[in-house]
Amino acid sequence: MRVGFIGLGSQGGPMARRIIDAGHDTTLWARRPASLVPFADTPAERAASPAELAGNSDLVCVCVVDDADVEEVLTGEHGVLAGLRKGGVIAVHSTVHPDTCRRLADRARAYGVTLIDAPVSGGGPAAAEGRLVVMVGGEPGTVAYCRPVFATYGDPVVHMGPVGTGQLAKLLNNVLFTANLATAADTLALGRELAIDQAALAQVLANGSAGSFAMDRVAAAGGTLDGFGAHAAPLLRKDVRLVTDVAAAAGAEAEIVTSAAGAALALMNQQRPTVS
Repeated sequence: MRVGFIGLGSQGGPMARRIIDAGHDTTLWARRPASLVPFADTPAERAASPAELAGNSDLVCVCVVDDADVEEVLTGEHGVLAGLRKGGVIAVHSTVHPDTCRRLADRARAYGVTLIDAPVSGGGPAAAEGRLVVMVGGEPGTVAYCRPVFATYGDPVVHMGPVGTGQLAKLLNNVLFTANLATAADTLALGRELAIDQAALAQVLANGSAGSFAMDRVAAAGGTLDGFGAHAAPLLRKDVRLVTDVAAAAGAEAEIVTSAAGAALALMNQQRPTVS
């Protein structure tokens, strides 16, 4: 399978490397030439535009930051849909609103192209080791077609249901992770007030029944969320807002988890809790 990859950041870069190392004919495109430098030692082709990349691909993987970026690389004048052949597939690895994927899937269908959503969780180290969690929304046949590529960087690769359900799963994952960050930080802070050695408590909590990915991250950061604000907070804030919007549209109750997530974001930014 010929694969195109757009979005060579801290997570997308290792994903693309895994695809290349698995032997797939791969084409890359990036806004910034510097993003392509780490791939100079690979056989991957470089494209001048998303459309040119799409012309060389059967499957195009997109791992950019947000909804606007996805829209731009797919539907712009020189976007993926301008170059992808009929029968081609687009996999959106970015974390975006489920409705964005559903709407873009409808638009892609007019070009004879299938779009699925396949957000991932685990970060750059997990991508490099091939153990990302991949949450896929799409028709079973299309998911099966893409699975060999997804399996180069993902384990497990989980089919969640129709288009949009992968995004729903990722948003719920992220809002719970954000809420867990607040609980982990508050627990370690309470231990400090009780005169318990912070490093020792962090070691116990990370390795005991209270252990979690969030606890590991907080413990590694010295027991606080101080180091999360610059990079993680804007992305997590975006996802909490998306969950709030999706839940409100569905008439679902999400106040408990989003309030806890808002507390974590406030700690990161040293401001009053808010998810609006």
